[in-house]
Amino acid sequence: QVQLVESGGGLVQTGGSLTLSCAAVGRIVGINALGWYRQAPGKQRELVARITSGGSTDYADSVKGRFTISRDNAKIAVYLQMNSLKPDDTANYYCNVATRFPVTSPRVYWGQGTQVTVSS
Repeated sequence: QVQLVESGGGLVQTGGSLTLSCAAVGRIVGINALGWYRQAPGKQRELVARITSGGSTDYADSVKGRFTISRDNAKIAVYLQMNSLKPDDTANYYCNVATRFPVTSPRVYWGQGTQVTVSS
């Protein structure tokens, strides 16, 4: 049984910083990418940032230059450093692990979510 355990959310003022962490408990093989998604009330879940097994990164336009995704290659862990936070960043943030197995229907794992609230 695989679990993704997240931490680091909380309440912060506009302009502040937070770091989210996510670590996998259990064995995951064939990882394609680790990522962070977020979902605000009444909105769809959206990609925030992703880092592939090769180290390439993608960011949502709204967070470029403010957020940095990183990973720990010694274990299945991914981090999101969030700087210059804005009220629009308020959402529940979810850790994501995308794999390439099984080939017919690659498995995707999700964390339970951690709330980030940015006050104006």
